[in-house]
Amino acid sequence: MASQTQIPGFILAFLLVIVLFISFQGVFANDIDSVDKVKVSVYYESLCPFCANFIVNQLVKIFQTDLLNIVDLRLVPWGNTQISSNNSWICQHGVDECRLDVTEACAIYLWPKVETHFKFVHCVERLHLMNRHTEWKSCFGTSGLDPNPVESCYNNGVGYKLEKAYAEETANLNPRHRFVPWVIVNNLPLQEVSSVE
Repeated sequence: MASQTQIPGFILAFLLVIVLFISFQGVFANDIDSVDKVKVSVYYESLCPFCANFIVNQLVKIFQTDLLNIVDLRLVPWGNTQISSNNSWICQHGVDECRLDVTEACAIYLWPKVETHFKFVHCVERLHLMNRHTEWKSCFGTSGLDPNPVESCYNNGVGYKLEKAYAEETANLNPRHRFVPWVIVNNLPLQEVSSVE
């Protein structure tokens, strides 16, 4: 996949413009209470440096502003992982990435409120940027979350099923993702949204 050293900042800036544009269109067309939230999906992988940078330094800004009030944010931790002929997973950044993708999928599932699971995901990704991803369990304490449900989800096969669903969803993206993080705004890839306006 393509190198994305400049993309994350551009993605967030463009995302913010699109979100505001779509939201203000709705405000002027209807009263503010009836405005639908802008749907934003972020397809990523847990140990990708570009994804971690985007989540930690850019996407977090949605939570630091009032944008979360108008955005329906979904995180999809699968990215460029491949499924081999024997159904094992080959993660672009190794076995630890496979484990952390499942762990983050469990956190998203167990704490469906985005403000809650994002704290955990953000912490894991921040540790990765600091070359300390092996300390990810400390993120439960940092986020004020109980590790037991996630450990159970990981060990009882639920996490595996969640990741299989994310794999299928990612494989069925149209157009297919070309790199990660891959951002979809109201069912259009961010790269396609500019041509619609």
